Order: sequence, then C-alpha cells, then structure tokens
Amino acid sequence: MDAISALLAFLDHGVLDWSAWAIVAATLALTHVTIAAVTIYLHRCQAHRALTLHPAASHVFRFWLWLTTGMVTREWVAVHRKHHARCEVDGDPHSPAVFGIRRVLTQGSELYRTEAANLVTVEQYGAGTPDDWVERHVYSRFVWQGVGLMLVLDVVLFGAIGLTVWAVQMLWIPVTAAGIINGLGHWWGYRNYDGPHAATNIGPLGLLIGGEELHNNHHTYPTSARLSSRWFEFDVGWLYIRLLQACRLARVARVAPRPRRAAPKPEADLHTLHAIIANRHEVMARYARMLRRAFRQDARQAHEVKFDKRFLAQVDRLLRRDPGFVTGEQAASLALFLRHRGALLTMQQLRAELAELWQRQHAAPEELLAHLRQWCERAELSGIGALREFAARLRSYA
Repeated sequence: MDAISALLAFLDHGVLDWSAWAIVAATLALTHVTIAAVTIYLHRCQAHRALTLHPAASHVFRFWLWLTTGMVTREWVAVHRKHHARCEVDGDPHSPAVFGIRRVLTQGSELYRTEAANLVTVEQYGAGTPDDWVERHVYSRFVWQGVGLMLVLDVVLFGAIGLTVWAVQMLWIPVTAAGIINGLGHWWGYRNYDGPHAATNIGPLGLLIGGEELHNNHHTYPTSARLSSRWFEFDVGWLYIRLLQACRLARVARVAPRPRRAAPKPEADLHTLHAIIANRHEVMARYARMLRRAFRQDARQAHEVKFDKRFLAQVDRLLRRDPGFVTGEQAASLALFLRHRGALLTMQQLRAELAELWQRQHAAPEELLAHLRQWCERAELSGIGALREFAARLRSYA
C-alpha cells in the first residue's frame, strides 16, 4: 500500500510539485523554445541559409526538435523549399490557393507529412542538411522515440498533468506553423510588399510564433535572417539570433536591405540606380501607397461617372498590386476606371515603367541609368505633385 500511495502521490505532483499556474507558464515556455528552434534552426538557418549556427547551438536545436516534434530536418527543409519554389501553384505542398483555407488550417500537418514522404521532393530540395551519424542513426531512424521520451520526461517532472503538457507540446507546431502560418499567412493579414505570392503579415508583433507572423516580409526577402521590415514590426526570432550572435553561437549571412537615403541628387547616377534596384520591393510598396492615397482622394470627389462601392473596393485592391501580377480581366477593370482620370492613369503607367529597371535583367547599367533619368524627368514634367516628390525620393537613395 505504501508503494501504491507513493506512486499516486508522485503522479499527483511529479518531481517538481509545481502549482497549476507554474505548470501553465512552463508549458508556454517549452512550446516557445520549440517555436524558436523551428524559426531559427529549421527555417532561417537550414532552409534559407540566412545564418549559420555554432555546431553546439545547432545540435541543441536538433535534439530539442527531436524531443518535441519528431520532425526530420531534411524532410522539413525540403517541403519548405518546395513551397517557395512552387508558391501558390500546383505543386505547392500547403497553399490555401491550391487546397483551400479550411483544409490547410485543419489538416496542415497531414499535408506536410504527405509531402515529406515524397522521396523525389526530399531528394530534390533537401540538399545541404545534416547527414552525420546522429542524424542517420538516431534522429531520422527513431522518430517517435524522441517524442515518447518527451512524454516520459513531462510525466516525471509534472505528474499526471504532464500528459496534458505533452499533448500541448505535440499540437503546438501543427496548429501554429502548419495551420496558422501556412494557412492564415497566405490568406489574411496586411501586405508590405506585393509579389507572385499571397503571403501576408498576420500581425506586426512576431511574438507567439517566433516572428513567423511576418510572413509577407519573409516571402519578399526569403534569405533574410530578420523578418521585420517596418519600424512598428517586431521579430522576436531576430532578437534571439542577435543574442546568439553576441555569444558567438551564430553568424548572420544576410538580412533584407534597409533603405539609406541622402539629400536628393540633381541627377541620378549609377550608385542611385544600384540602390533603387537593391531596395526595389520597398520602392514599389511606397509607390503603391502613394497611388492608393491619390485614388482615395479622387474617389471622394464628384465625377461624371459613378461606380458602386464594390467596384471601387476592387480598384483599391488592384492598385495595391504590382502591375506584373494583375490578370487580364483585372487590368480591364482597372483601365475602365482609370481612362477618365488622367493623373491616376499617368501614375499607373509610370509605375509599370519604373519596374522595368529590374525586369530588364540583361540590359547594360548605362542603359538602365538612362531609363531611370528619363523616368524621373517624365515624373517631374507630369504636373503631378506626388510624382515630383517620388522622383526626388528616388534620387535620394544611397
């Protein structure tokens, strides 16, 4: 009876004998460590090579992910790289545009496992991931044993409630990463940058999911170790990387460019051209915001042609998009609205011409510089104040 009583007492409180609130806090901390391991090690380091980790830090992350997710590095990296290569089209392993938002939200982990079992995907996209003895003989071979060991540890530490702690740990990545990021992150939120992807920033504070909430920024600059882009955005994963860097456990390979500006030059030069091309996403995002402000001001004024609110909302969305990613039908709707609005039409036309600076990849720098100077001259002679200001801003990039 004494042995049974001791066992029941042990199951009641575990080794730590913590209060319920302390166990809740511990559970959140443990799941946050898992999120940090996914975003720093699997995502930014392994999948995109945005940073390199000290072997000790790398192995700590690998071991923790083996305990808490059972995910194999090579499989996760391969699935994610294929997602970027085939984003929003057939072949994307988990896009709402392909599978629908409901399926990605509720069955995101199943979609991941299906693609991870595709040997062609793993072979084609999984290169460069760890292939040492531990990876081959432990992490890749004994997948469920890792999460089983985590179950035992949770019960030993917390008692019977450790079963719940373990269940939360096992659900955390399928819900937050496979569901929310792969689902909501391509369906709902705000966009700093347009592109051939539907990625959105779920919110400006990247705390709960380690900074992965800033998904639009990531798809725009996939090889950047920092996911925040604008002044009001916070990427906690970047904070952890900086701490690792200070401890000499990480080395950042690259981050998204931050625009540097000086006094506007009388005439753009090659340095200006290179700076604009390097910051092209920021340039076009700022242009889109300028264009939408002009549209909204125009829409408030009375015109001879009236449009219903639904159509105006569609125009507002299309003006946010890069002209290169507007379909023929959408372009026709936009042209219907713009044909009676000379200023907006001119701004939209010059927007497409500005994008030629980085679309003409094989043109000589001198040719592109001449194109930039002509563009600035046209903008200044347009009689549109917003365009004159934008041309001056372009000449200030350094």
